[in-house]
Amino acid sequence: MSDLQAIADRVEIEALRGEFTDAAMMRDRARLASLFTHDGALRMPNIPAELVGRDEIRAGGERLQAQWEFFVQTTHPGTIQLDGDTATGRAYIQELARARDGRQGQNYAIYHDRYQRTGDGWKFAERVYEVRYEDTSPLAGSAPRVAGAPADPPAANKAAAEGRR
Repeated sequence: MSDLQAIADRVEIEALRGEFTDAAMMRDRARLASLFTHDGALRMPNIPAELVGRDEIRAGGERLQAQWEFFVQTTHPGTIQLDGDTATGRAYIQELARARDGRQGQNYAIYHDRYQRTGDGWKFAERVYEVRYEDTSPLAGSAPRVAGAPADPPAANKAAAEGRR
């Protein structure tokens, strides 16, 4: 493999990892699932969830994301070891989340990845999520409200804001 090809492969794999985080943050489950090979697997033992194949990954993402009030994931570059049309690597993750049921916190985790070169570029063959640190203390902040929505309408306008008279 030429040095230029190795550089191109590393750039494409790093872009794949960035696309994963963006798809998760934007709640774009179809795009998230498309980042995996057809028989790719997303394993999250701490949840526990094991999703195999694009349909399961998309449906599992819908179930998980429906639980969130908000979710923020930051991915930091890790390692990439190229081996022809396959590669392995790790990415380091920091997350903040609050679920609709009140569970909340932050964690630091690692994705242990296997990648496969396909006709459509590099894809995840497997992504295994390993939490290394978890803090379930109440988060001090909150997700901003939708643009244009009042944060807390005055009491006199509360019924109107809620669509009642």
